[in-house]
Amino acid sequence: MLRSLFLQAPSFDGYDGGAGARYQMKREVRSFWYPTWLAQPAAMVEGSRLIDAPAHDQMWDDIAHEVDGKELIVLHTSTPSFGQDIRTARLIKERNPDALVGFVGAKVAVEPEKSLAASADIDFVAREEYDFTILEIAEGKPLSEVDGITYRAPDGSLVANKPRAMIEDMDSLPMVSPVYKRDLTIEKYFGGYLRHPYVSFYTGRGCKSRCTFCLWPQTIGGHNYRFRSIPKVIEEVQYILREMPEVKEIFFDDDTLTDVHDRVEDLARALGELGFGKPGFKVSWSCNAKANVPRKTLEILKANGLRLLLVGYESGNQKILHNIKKGLLVDVAKRFARDCHDLGIVVHGTFILGLPGETLDTIEETLAFAKEVNPHTLQVSLAAPYPGTFLYKQAMDNGWFDGSDHLLTDGGTQIAQLSYPHLPASVIFDKVEEFYKRFYFRPSKIGSIVWEMVRDWDMMKRRLREGVEFFSFLKNRKQAPA
Repeated sequence: MLRSLFLQAPSFDGYDGGAGARYQMKREVRSFWYPTWLAQPAAMVEGSRLIDAPAHDQMWDDIAHEVDGKELIVLHTSTPSFGQDIRTARLIKERNPDALVGFVGAKVAVEPEKSLAASADIDFVAREEYDFTILEIAEGKPLSEVDGITYRAPDGSLVANKPRAMIEDMDSLPMVSPVYKRDLTIEKYFGGYLRHPYVSFYTGRGCKSRCTFCLWPQTIGGHNYRFRSIPKVIEEVQYILREMPEVKEIFFDDDTLTDVHDRVEDLARALGELGFGKPGFKVSWSCNAKANVPRKTLEILKANGLRLLLVGYESGNQKILHNIKKGLLVDVAKRFARDCHDLGIVVHGTFILGLPGETLDTIEETLAFAKEVNPHTLQVSLAAPYPGTFLYKQAMDNGWFDGSDHLLTDGGTQIAQLSYPHLPASVIFDKVEEFYKRFYFRPSKIGSIVWEMVRDWDMMKRRLREGVEFFSFLKNRKQAPA
């Protein structure tokens, strides 16, 4: 087995670029997702090491010695971080010229030749799901025989091997939590809406929804939802409870865990048997959800320890939801929100401004919708046309943006990339701050947050810190180009 290093390279200050973050940027409050898509192959390669530099505030000088003696170094990259990542690849080669350097992630999966052409320091890029791809390379299999990669041949030419088949048996993948415990400091990982410290992992991959902007299903995960058996999921949960007793919440990071109602109900019941949802049990669980989960299912989840759902509402305008192929009716989303409030399920809602069909009126409509469904917390993002998505092609075909890879400012803050004749990017950019202020600066919302703080001293300290970060975020946005 090659001596292997899996690396999320140093990048922007506060940059949530780990291979578990769908859209990489500096968040409104300091947030870091676990690098699950790096931890998974790291768990398969015996003796490997995982480094997540951004979450651990590490720069190149802090980790440079880690590349010494390594024979295989795998970097996760993304469209926003690619420029910095290829600079890291150069530093790696200068220090360890014999290392085999490979890049993984959606960016190189959809632009393999372009990515290799950008840097002679990249030896190969992995396409599709890359867990077993990396394992075979670490086992010493010649690059010419490894499915799912594009690599640089000895003569300098670029060679694209045949695609790798999707993983159907998800139980064949090992747990990632032992890698977290071994190589990461879990207190470094924050989610503004998750209890701290938390752990996240996937119980399955793929999403049957066809949202035009969503990166991972269109590039790596696919639209066929493949999942681990309930006993395998419970085995990992038991490991976390036993070996990481400081954890207060487990987040299941599947694109939409609630899509298969029978399975998520069975999972919830199995969690309930472990004690989740019982008086005195100190660990909760949460997951991603579409805003169409039936009340019956929500009742079962809540009774078995569900605390929070991360819900992608995106817009309150039905035409925009149709435009992005969300497969969601506004009235259904409103009913779902009422059910969550009735049952005491906390909701973190995500919204996107600047999607196709956006106008000043639809932004107002979405803000009114957000106030009505009233998630406990929310995130407002700008429409991001990542290469490999339908939105990217649509935006290019219609001249809504120039195809630039520059999705973030030099500080890691999102740039408004899409611009329409009736709604320029600068206006869309400014509307994000307005949306935040008009949602949060309401007496009812301020009151609910203050009440939350008064009841819990730890929450008091956390919300005060996040408040400082939030206002700093808004201040820095004003100084950033739209």
